[in-house]
Amino acid sequence: MNKFPGRVSVRGCRRFLMHLENSFPMPEGPRERMKNMSTVYENSENLEEFEKKIGYTFKRISYLEQALTHSSYANEGHKHLKNNERLEFLGDSVLSVIVARYLFLNYKDLPEGVLTKMRASLVCEKALDVFAAELELGKYLRLGKGEELTGGRQRPSIIADAFEAVLAAIYLDGGYEEAQRFVLHFIPKNIDIRKQSPLSDYKTALQEVVQQNKEEKVTYRLVDEHGPDHAKVFTAEVLLNSNVIGTGTASSKKQAEQNAAREALELMGYEL
Repeated sequence: MNKFPGRVSVRGCRRFLMHLENSFPMPEGPRERMKNMSTVYENSENLEEFEKKIGYTFKRISYLEQALTHSSYANEGHKHLKNNERLEFLGDSVLSVIVARYLFLNYKDLPEGVLTKMRASLVCEKALDVFAAELELGKYLRLGKGEELTGGRQRPSIIADAFEAVLAAIYLDGGYEEAQRFVLHFIPKNIDIRKQSPLSDYKTALQEVVQQNKEEKVTYRLVDEHGPDHAKVFTAEVLLNSNVIGTGTASSKKQAEQNAAREALELMGYEL
């Protein structure tokens, strides 16, 4: 059994603190932050302007830089830069939790099925495109030349993904409360989005149908991806257990899965 020492030398304390400092870098100060903005991002004024729009000032500006960097830009001679795909992955989950919590606390009389549809309508590509438009998010993205020339700044799939990436950046930099504050700026006033297209989330609708038989399982798989980076086309299949019941094609993986689910519902006889 190890004995805990009764005394710790001053030298030992200093060595331990230096180890902690090196292991967990402190947030950048204003001067260092400005230095990084001017050397890593082409136009630091754009970042400051965007921070004002979202109402949040980053301690580590590199999070925001990554959130605004599309893969097409990183692939065109900027291999040293991280694109926003990993942040998009995290932001998708953070958004879902925040929206679900808001609906659960504010719509106490609604059943689970209705809450699920409401949440789906508020985290789908169409809704995020609406939220991002309020921020003019496309204006601040770093895009490759191909995406720039083909309207990437207005493409809903790119804009929606970037919105999720920005949310993840806020979450990593400022924590859950700041991320929640950012999201709730949009949710209450856009809650009526669900009325415009109540069946826009075909994946959720299909899942609810299948859940009536607990032995059945729905999965999705990407079966084809072709085209240049600025005009990718994805094809996805939806499977019931091991049987393909629908196929969908779109300019994003998410929408391809939605289209596959829609075809499956139509083949089952549902009017959409």
